[in-house]
This record gives sequence, structure tokens and C-alpha cells, in this order.
Amino acid sequence: MRVEAGNWDEMWQQAGASRPASLRTLLRGPLDRLIASCSLVATSPVLDVRDFPWTALLRENWRAIRAETEAARQLIVGGKPIEETLSRCPVTASLVHQIPGLVNATVSTLAAGAHIPAHRGATKGLITCHLGLAVPRDGDVRMALANRVLRWAEGETLVFDDSYAHEIWNEAGAPRTVLHLQFRRPMRQPARWLAERLATRR
Repeated sequence: MRVEAGNWDEMWQQAGASRPASLRTLLRGPLDRLIASCSLVATSPVLDVRDFPWTALLRENWRAIRAETEAARQLIVGGKPIEETLSRCPVTASLVHQIPGLVNATVSTLAAGAHIPAHRGATKGLITCHLGLAVPRDGDVRMALANRVLRWAEGETLVFDDSYAHEIWNEAGAPRTVLHLQFRRPMRQPARWLAERLATRR
């Protein structure tokens, strides 16, 4: 079938609508390899926060973010701002709006004793950043990511690729809370085009 350039979006939507799970499973490996080959930043499981200068602003303002987001959960979802929530969090709103390619911004809490089994994110086209807001010290709170074991700290950022298998435990006596951010991986075309469409069809 010959597809005109202007019809790629329509073709993608039709294919995704008819076979979303099987199509993504079939194309996952090739798409991730294409994204990796076009990436402008490291493709390792854990990335250097210095490659993302805006993380410094999060670390500098983490206490204000924690105070504002105590009762908040969703700030930006699928690239769409939740204005009612953001209006109550002016410092946080100002900071997240400075993150290039931001797709999701939520406050994520993991209950004491919780365990999230090993899983993978939907696409290598998104990178995840966690800012520690409340991290208990009376037990072990950790994430096994690929061949690494990572731990959160209050006021610190962790940037990672959740397309690698990862598993999370909270073996402490209190919840762990982070500002959970997902943003588009900086990359060249054509991978950028594909990743943008995957990010909006999670």
C-alpha cells in the first residue's frame, strides 16, 4: 500500500485503534532501537542529572514543591496542564513549565510495605525524573533498575529510563513520595516523530 506523507498520522491512528496491544508488542524492539540510535542523550538505565540543567531548579526549590503539592496528585497529564491544581501550586507550576518536552507531572506516593513487581515503561521515547519529597529513613526504600539498585533522597533528583525493567520496594514504616516527571527524550528525526505519537497513546 502506498501511503502519502500527509497520511502517516491517520495510518498510525487506524493501526493503533484496531490492534493497540499486538502492534505495540510487535514493534517495541525495533522502535526502541531506532529511538536509541537517534537519541541526543545517553541511553543507559540511569542518566546524568547534569545533562538536564532544569533539575537543579527542582533541587533548589524542593521544600516549596513539597509544601505546595501535599494535597496535589496530577499536575500535567498527557501534556495537558491541570489548571485547577497548578493554580494552587505557583512555584511548582513555574518550575515544571520550564521542563522541555514535559508530558506528565504527578505526585507519586508509595505506601509503607508496598511492592511494585518488575515492569517496563511504554516507550524509550520518554525519560523519567523523580524528585524526592518525602523519603522515610526507618527502612529500605529502593528500586532495582536493570543491573542497578537505586535509592531516593529528599531534595535529590533521579533521572532514569523506565523502558528498562524495574522493580520497587518500600520496606520502611512510612510512605515514600516523589514528584514524578516524564519528558520527551531529546532526539533526531525520524525517531522524534514516532516517540511523540507513542507518548500520546500510552
